[in-house]
Amino acid sequence: MERMRNVTEFILLGLTQNPQLQKLLFSVCFLTYLITLADGFYSSCIAPKMVLDLISENSTISFNGCMTQLFAEHFFAAAEIILLVAMAYDRYVAICKPLHYVTIMSRPVCASLVGAAVLLGFVHGGIQILLMSQLPFCGANVIDHFMCDLIPLLELACTDTLTLGPLIAANSGSLCLLTFSMLVASYVIILRSLRTCSSEGRHKALSTCASHVAVVVLFFVPCSYLYLRPVTSFPTDKAVTVFCTLITPMLNPLIYTLRNEEVKKVMKKLWGQIIKRDIR
Repeated sequence: MERMRNVTEFILLGLTQNPQLQKLLFSVCFLTYLITLADGFYSSCIAPKMVLDLISENSTISFNGCMTQLFAEHFFAAAEIILLVAMAYDRYVAICKPLHYVTIMSRPVCASLVGAAVLLGFVHGGIQILLMSQLPFCGANVIDHFMCDLIPLLELACTDTLTLGPLIAANSGSLCLLTFSMLVASYVIILRSLRTCSSEGRHKALSTCASHVAVVVLFFVPCSYLYLRPVTSFPTDKAVTVFCTLITPMLNPLIYTLRNEEVKKVMKKLWGQIIKRDIR
């Protein structure tokens, strides 16, 4: 079938059509995004456009802009997933092979892991765009969402997506499932190794892993909900996507930094200075 396309832009319905609620959400989302800038690559693909649309009369995005957003979203999300796996490996080496940690986790190895995350993220995002570009968009162009994502776009395609749709969704779903399985396996190995450790050593090791586990849960629970399911839209999709794109990136730096002893000392010192100043 010859590919057809007369859609040049998409209309985003956004989070809500209520003007008063839009203003409130604009303030909340904008403040959240500013906090998120410490972990902002993934969030920056979506949040700026979403925030501006909340105070804009016409929320549209060009076809090429939509495809670019889709690619960037999946590129950075996939790269972050691979980095989470790399961090799990780092924890495994630190706990199970502490005497060889410096040798195993050398600078070249760390650089290779980062490079692999970027490469696999590019491949994942590229596959999504390659598959999505095969779909014709020749009629409806209103997306009931605040961003361009797989399921809303599949529902607008003017062709049967029973074959290509699950294939596109499986690209993200399989990545989530595979990497999550690897993370679970790594922590099973770590927990088994802790059986022979002292109580103090076990507590220290679990404390080291706590922040990483928290980030994994925050990332993979929404990811699994969005992509490990039938290809259809649900009413809760917008809320879950907001959590993925704004809340989780905002919490990540807080989770990691609050586990850092140096950061804790600086925060305690700063808090003490604030209290003294208020007393005076």
